Amino acid sequence: MEQQTTPQLRRALGLIGLTLFGLSYMAVGTVFTTYGIVNQITEGRLPLAYVVALITMLFTALSYAAMVRKFPVAGSAYTYVQQSYGGAAGFITGWVLLLDYLFIPMLNFLILGLYVSSQFPSIPMQIPAFGAVLLVYLFNVLGIKLASRFNIATVAISTAVVVAFGILALKLAINDPNAPGLLEPFLPGTAGFSPILTGAGILALSFLGFDAVSTLSEEARRPNRDIPRAIILTTLIGGGIFIVVSWIGALAYRPENWATVPQDLLDSAGVVLANFVGGPVFGIAMVIATIAGCLGSGLAGQVSVSRILYSMGRDGILPRRFGTLSARYKTPVFSTTIVSLIALSCLFLSLDQVAFMISFGALAAFSMVNLSVIRSYLFPRDGEPSRGVLSLIRYGLLPGIGFALSIWLWTSLDPVTWVVGGIWALLGVGILAAKTGFFRRPVPTMDFTEVETETSGEPVPTTGTQHN
Repeated sequence: MEQQTTPQLRRALGLIGLTLFGLSYMAVGTVFTTYGIVNQITEGRLPLAYVVALITMLFTALSYAAMVRKFPVAGSAYTYVQQSYGGAAGFITGWVLLLDYLFIPMLNFLILGLYVSSQFPSIPMQIPAFGAVLLVYLFNVLGIKLASRFNIATVAISTAVVVAFGILALKLAINDPNAPGLLEPFLPGTAGFSPILTGAGILALSFLGFDAVSTLSEEARRPNRDIPRAIILTTLIGGGIFIVVSWIGALAYRPENWATVPQDLLDSAGVVLANFVGGPVFGIAMVIATIAGCLGSGLAGQVSVSRILYSMGRDGILPRRFGTLSARYKTPVFSTTIVSLIALSCLFLSLDQVAFMISFGALAAFSMVNLSVIRSYLFPRDGEPSRGVLSLIRYGLLPGIGFALSIWLWTSLDPVTWVVGGIWALLGVGILAAKTGFFRRPVPTMDFTEVETETSGEPVPTTGTQHN
């Protein structure tokens, strides 16, 4: 057996930094990203769709927390499935996961361009979108600490404007005698629960922050403790904000109004709402907050996907060039460059196309992570299985429910999404088959060597992938 020395990412993040990173990835203002689209689909029942999505995501977040304790390394769902079911399953999961991670930055840059263009119609949306791609690339290359500080700033700006929106919208709803009842936004419309599930499936992209946190396991100072906590906190805080903001918005702007909004305005629904509750000045503030949120989320998205590509390159599943780090900045510059080039697709794709594809990849990966918990803890490839009633509930029942709910939302997506997603998955299978002997290759084992960090004095795992 030959030991291969691998470069190490820099451990710099604590619980607060990790949670803020996840919230920045989710983008507090992302509630407005698909606001118009999902409101039309659900007949104005966006808050109910968020409740369904949050319940589903909580089960999956618990599965992520369980897996990151067992495998505290970069790679997210790809690593968890690889170590649970083997290299082929891990590759396909990682490949499908790439679909949403590659589209997330596109989504943010696309929204940024649309919002800027909504205020300055003479400026094509492609110009600000292209500028955002370049700025995010620069921050990503310079290092995780700088990216973390930038994320804190964007979260603060987005939160301030979202809070202001909530106050203005609530004041408007209180003074409106024709405002909907308090519970109306949480009740199904005339079409029942079917459109609610479709909407919740789209909203899965809003919760990718906890998956993004798991990709930073090798850059956390105390990964075994802080990563699981940050995953749960990110899901609960982000989901709670989404539900409250969408609920207040529904009270101020009646659900049926969304049926009459033109398609081009649906893509910048935040401006429609802001102008309605606070006038043109607040509409400009919403644009500024959206730009900040999109930059923060786009940065977090590129950081996450570049780490996944780095992990896959380090394991030899992708070309080794992906698994290299910059000697100066200790960041995966090659992977970051590839992701930024792909993100330029935002210059010609539409918002709904990108949103559906992100949700397809996310729900597929979430399903496999839930199954990985069952395999790793109850039926491990090596070692003793977890026993007892509590283990059966924690590592069997809960991830089983998470898997069922994820599949439920997954199958509720638009049929065209399944066609494109299926083609992407088949492409991954073709790449896998082309790698001679890959199906027979042993799964790389993770060497979790205990070392002490200078910052905490506590033991944390590091990785050195071993190949037979």
